[in-house]
Amino acid sequence: MDHTRHQENSSEVRRGSTVSKPLEEWAAFLTLGCVAWGTSFLWIKIGLQEVGPFMLVAMRLTFGTLGIWVILILFKVPMPRSRTEISTGALLGLCNTAIPFTLIAWGETRITSGLTGILNATTPLLTIVIAHLFLSDQRITPSKLLGLMFGFAGIVLLFSHDIVLYGLSGNIWAQIAIICASISYAVSAVYTRRVLGGQHPITLAAISLTGAMVMMWVLTSLIDGALTWPKSPIVWVAATWLGLIGTALAYPLLFYLIRTWGPTRTMTVTYLIPIVAVTLGIVFLAETLNLYLILGGMLVITGVAITNSRQQ
Repeated sequence: MDHTRHQENSSEVRRGSTVSKPLEEWAAFLTLGCVAWGTSFLWIKIGLQEVGPFMLVAMRLTFGTLGIWVILILFKVPMPRSRTEISTGALLGLCNTAIPFTLIAWGETRITSGLTGILNATTPLLTIVIAHLFLSDQRITPSKLLGLMFGFAGIVLLFSHDIVLYGLSGNIWAQIAIICASISYAVSAVYTRRVLGGQHPITLAAISLTGAMVMMWVLTSLIDGALTWPKSPIVWVAATWLGLIGTALAYPLLFYLIRTWGPTRTMTVTYLIPIVAVTLGIVFLAETLNLYLILGGMLVITGVAITNSRQQ
């Protein structure tokens, strides 16, 4: 009798674990897409009210680096052991963090946070093209090609709107900067797959963020001259949020999802980012929603959805 009750209790525990695991995964997914990354474009725009893009990125990386090292120490993650790990991690910090963060921050000085979020959602589409060129197991398939066509059409539509209104103005260059940031992310993803696949992800994050932080403070000192610290508390909140939530928290969530869902399914998090970015921009920054933004955004999101519709 006791043995039967024990079996029933064990079955209930297993059923509970089976139910709770998907809930944990979806919680991580929604937190990454809606909280960590989806809100970043709003906080970047808020931070830029008082400091320049270089200063904001340097502050963000400082908080992010502190946060990721706390995670590394608390969870007793192995420390880097070789110069190769450190040097390649630092290079990744430049390509995957310092350059795209700065381009996005600079771009948001000229375009809305919502448009920035939509353009940044092209990252998985660009990753497909670069991976096709450098990874033998990541070839472009017909469905991926169709997704690329939708995404490219969305980019052309978004660009055409500002070209008609402003010509080749700062708005166009800001959009190009966001696309270049997406290219930088895509190149970094392929580089990580080829060169750094065996390294612990949290260790890699700590090295890359530390290297990026040092580089950004040097660049900020050279470009901005005398450092001017923000006086408004909201700017400090923005930098702290971007560092701790948008960077330090985002890395473990991303790695957790890749480990449990795989990279293709995890990339669907990009569906959430433009929606959250546009909504927050309208609600808190009084940004306008026009037909070009709606149609262009739908084409980009559709393109990303098609390319991730199958485990390929």
